[in-house]
Amino acid sequence: MFSIKYLRNVCECGKKYQGIIIQFQNAAKVMTSKFIRVASSAASNSLRLKSVSESYKRFHARGVTSQLNLNVPPTEISILENGVRIATEDSGIPTATVGLWIDTGSRFENDQNNGVAHFLEHMAFKGTKRRTQTELELEVENMGAHLNAYTSREQTVFYAKCLSKDIRKAVDILADIVQNSRFGEAEIERERGVILREMQEVETNLQEVVFDHLHAVAFQSTPLGRTILGPTKNIKSISRQDLMEYVSSHYKGPRMVLAAAGGVDHEYLAKIAREHLGSIVSDGAGGPKLDVCRYTGSDIRIRNDDMPFVHVALAVEGCGWTDADNLPLMVGSTLLGSWDRSHGGGPNLASKLASHCAQNNLCHSYQAFNTCYKDTGLWGVYFVADAAMQEEMIHAIQREWKRLSTSVTELEVERGKNLLRNNMLLQLDGSTPICEDIGRQMLCYGRRIPPHELDARIQAIDVNTVREACSKYIVDRAPTVAAVGPTATLPQYDVIRSAMHWSK
Repeated sequence: MFSIKYLRNVCECGKKYQGIIIQFQNAAKVMTSKFIRVASSAASNSLRLKSVSESYKRFHARGVTSQLNLNVPPTEISILENGVRIATEDSGIPTATVGLWIDTGSRFENDQNNGVAHFLEHMAFKGTKRRTQTELELEVENMGAHLNAYTSREQTVFYAKCLSKDIRKAVDILADIVQNSRFGEAEIERERGVILREMQEVETNLQEVVFDHLHAVAFQSTPLGRTILGPTKNIKSISRQDLMEYVSSHYKGPRMVLAAAGGVDHEYLAKIAREHLGSIVSDGAGGPKLDVCRYTGSDIRIRNDDMPFVHVALAVEGCGWTDADNLPLMVGSTLLGSWDRSHGGGPNLASKLASHCAQNNLCHSYQAFNTCYKDTGLWGVYFVADAAMQEEMIHAIQREWKRLSTSVTELEVERGKNLLRNNMLLQLDGSTPICEDIGRQMLCYGRRIPPHELDARIQAIDVNTVREACSKYIVDRAPTVAAVGPTATLPQYDVIRSAMHWSK
């Protein structure tokens, strides 16, 4: 028997708990409405809206409901008058990462200036009109900060890691680098040698070499087929005028995102950005129109029988960032997985391809990849194998592709979804990867997709979705093959191509 006093205490506790629940629900409604306003204003592109719509049609068609976990910092977005976008996520930690993501890279070059975007990355830290190279390096060192940059085929990035209290100094340095680099003739000549040595180092990384060849044959005579570093003759001839013309043509306000994560206040950063980036030129057209990069199924083989192993990439054309098939293809790539001989498990590995490789000693290592660009991509497998096993490895990959397109099981898809969700969340560990995620998504999608929305999209994928996406991009599609090493026993292209067709 419970006493009246005990029951009264239970009721009072229940009322308090109910009040807390109501407060949380009200807060969640406010946060959700804020997110919807930001998302609706940013997602103006019809293609992006179509991709979101198709994903959620599948989600709601299954009758799945899920409670949204909004216990994450929101991504706040604002836009300067010249089109520069500021996007931040404040986690309250004492450090921060802040950087400029620019919508330009080797895809925006031509045959004559291929390599200029990467050359600019090297010249960024060689002094500005306000700071000499020594002064720039001392200022960064005295803050205890880290300054870095990188160039890809579609993006150029300059970023700094610093204490939260030094964000103003970091933004000042980044803005100075982007707008006021001196491009001194002596520094340009010195960097030529540095880049040429870097090219020699890259040539020793056979995976980089294979993927450069893969792009060259998959996107023949198109901007995506060019390398990021550029050919040797261009590196030797790029001039100060080439660098200045590239900056003036592509470093425009609407193509820039100032992203920050960690201990950063959005209003404060927006004020700083207005001071230091407000003078950047805005072009109403939003940048040059992208050339269509036509995919061509073909192969390239660099035969060298003195090499101990063959390095091969087998791929088909994938989809762009905003395509509704992107996530199902990512699940398919996750199911293929990766493996090398140092891994344990053997026949008990979850990936069918990995288990087959372990039992039959087909290769030394392999990894599935899904490389995405704005309007296209490459989806496939890269492997390193003995010369005698490369034919069987090619056949094993194609058999697994066929299985993904026709008979992958629901249990496997659930495992792939869980692994993909975990991998995506584990990558967002620290202010730098979060800042990079914000900058990349702002350029690719025009907004930051919050983790709970991305999780809902992945959850909406079912076994039929994966089969349909894999069938669409694999069945009877022309593959691309790039191989370096003892390639004598690699199957001929027509054999590989004919194996891409089967009766479903």
